[in-house]
Amino acid sequence: MTHADKSSKKQTNQHKNSVGIFADIQNVSSIKGKGNLLLEFAQSKGRIDCKNVYYNSHYRNQVSTKNELEILGMKCVDVPDHSENSADYRLMADCVLLFAPKSSPSPNTIILVLGDWDYAGLICILKALGKKVIIFAQRGSENPRLIKLVGNDNFYFVDELPQLVGNSNKTPPQNTAIVSQINCKEAIEYLIEAIKTASRQGKPTVFGCIDKLMRQRCASYQGYSSISTANGKKFKSFSQFIDVAVKDGKVRKQNQELFLTELDILAA
Repeated sequence: MTHADKSSKKQTNQHKNSVGIFADIQNVSSIKGKGNLLLEFAQSKGRIDCKNVYYNSHYRNQVSTKNELEILGMKCVDVPDHSENSADYRLMADCVLLFAPKSSPSPNTIILVLGDWDYAGLICILKALGKKVIIFAQRGSENPRLIKLVGNDNFYFVDELPQLVGNSNKTPPQNTAIVSQINCKEAIEYLIEAIKTASRQGKPTVFGCIDKLMRQRCASYQGYSSISTANGKKFKSFSQFIDVAVKDGKVRKQNQELFLTELDILAA
């Protein structure tokens, strides 16, 4: 197949795959400053035919975010209701209406920027309709049960957008060396050492700092993608690797900050 044929095929596939975006600013305020990255991510999945943002004009911070997203061409829907779930109901109604019987085809992929369990019913409806659902949540306020609904491969945090978009734009270099690998058990050991080092040096034990220290202390560790799991799968994000370490009882986390467990503190 020629380069022109491949390019034509790619354009055809993207043309067939329609994408819809529904974002709840009330639920995910961290989308501020990342609207362009969200659109770039969506474009990598296909043609964007719908990009709705829901906000409450009674709140200045939401209006500020709304103004920023509106400049990017998003449709901003004001829900000036003081009830807690006002935006939720409007977003769900509009999304379901998008799939009502009509002549034009509905989106194949729906990107939801939210993290509230109240949207579980909507997600189940979309999946029953055969739609691919991708969720972007705000770290620390997400409902873990939503991850089970869409799967780890379709669940991200908003703060991962720069990395996701950056990775999608990278072209694999030619004749590169084989990427180093490190097993999960070793990676957790280096994680613990990195937390100890950061604590001794008075540095913050946030994800970015710990990841940097791990790279410095272990040549085989080149980010979460270089960690090999027992079942041979790759981690989709550094936060997923941290979740495994937490489940293993080695560390604990609070928001984006990491701490040693009491057992490891005694061992130190």
